Amino acid sequence: MGFSDFLDAFDVFKVAYEKDPALRGGIAFFEVATYPGVQVILLYRISHFLHRLGVPFIPRFLSYFGRFLTGAEIHPAAKIGKRFFIDHATGVVIGETAEIGDDVMLFHQVTLGGYGWWRDKKGQKRHPTIGDSVVIGVGASILGPVTIKRNTKVGAHALIIDDVPENSKVVSHLGKVRNGGRRK
Repeated sequence: MGFSDFLDAFDVFKVAYEKDPALRGGIAFFEVATYPGVQVILLYRISHFLHRLGVPFIPRFLSYFGRFLTGAEIHPAAKIGKRFFIDHATGVVIGETAEIGDDVMLFHQVTLGGYGWWRDKKGQKRHPTIGDSVVIGVGASILGPVTIKRNTKVGAHALIIDDVPENSKVVSHLGKVRNGGRRK
């Protein structure tokens, strides 16, 4: 990652404007600086840059500060492509060995995590690889060293523990009314 890649990190402002229908032009455009998704991505880009330089402590501190500020945690060692956007951001967790392609969008409460300390091995890939142009819906959990290939849409609250082919749609079960729809 060179300095030009670091400067590319600031494309998050443009991406937020393009992907968030609530963000309007004019002076309101400056609202984008208050978006938690924008804030945590900027802090990640700085912490990742420092991590790649081998700077101790500061990258993890920035990651924890980002979590405190936004409610989202992105490990500095995670690899994230261009034009990445997180809508709302709260509750997002992106693990150390996660890899995310270009033009990926996440919604709040998404976890790109490992299986857990009882199964994951230190020094091995423990987190997902997400291809280009993937959208991951609210509350989805993608666990382990699985691959979600390009142009895939993952629906809200989906749990994924196996690879997903490109151009796929993954959905979870809808909630069911258990009392037969009667008022109590």
